[in-house]
Amino acid sequence: MNRYSLIIIFALLLVGCASAPMQAPAASTLPDAAPQEPLPSPTGDGVTEPEPVRSGNPAVVALLDRARMDTGAGNRGAAGASLERGLRIEPRNAWLWHELAQLRLASGQYAQAVSLARKSISFAGGDRRLQAANWRVIGNARVAQGDSAGAEQAFKLAAEFEPVVPTEQPATGLFGNP
Repeated sequence: MNRYSLIIIFALLLVGCASAPMQAPAASTLPDAAPQEPLPSPTGDGVTEPEPVRSGNPAVVALLDRARMDTGAGNRGAAGASLERGLRIEPRNAWLWHELAQLRLASGQYAQAVSLARKSISFAGGDRRLQAANWRVIGNARVAQGDSAGAEQAFKLAAEFEPVVPTEQPATGLFGNP
C-alpha cells in the first residue's frame, strides 16, 4: 500500500471512532412509573411517601436504586451523591429533588432540606401528593429548627395538598331515603 492509502484509512478510522451513529430513540420497555419504594421517612413516624420516583431513564433508576441501598446501609453521603448525579441527568425531576430533601432532613441539614423541598415543589406541577410530601419535609425541618409557627404553617399546607380520598357513602334509595 502506498503512503496516501494508509493516511486515508487512518483518517476514516479516526472519524468513525469520533462520531456515534445517529439512531432514533428506542422505545422504552420501562413503564412510566417504575415500581420503586421511596426512601424511608426520616422522621421515623412510619409514614412512607405515597409515590415512586417517576423516570423512564434507566440511568436515573439505577442511581435511585443505589441511593436507596446506600441509605439502607447508613451511607447517607454516597446516597446523596447518587441522587445528585441523577439530578444532573434529570434536573427537573421533582421526585428526585424530594428524595434528596428527605435525605438532607434525615442528615440534620434542615436549611438545605427546606431549600430542596421548595425546589421540588417548583417542579411538582399539579402533583398534589408530592406537594404535600414536600410541605411535610419543610414542616419537619422547621420543627427541628425550633420554628413552631413555620412548622404549623407547613403542616397546614401539607394538609391542604393531601389528595381527597372518597369516603364510602351509605346506600340510599331513589330519593335519598335508606
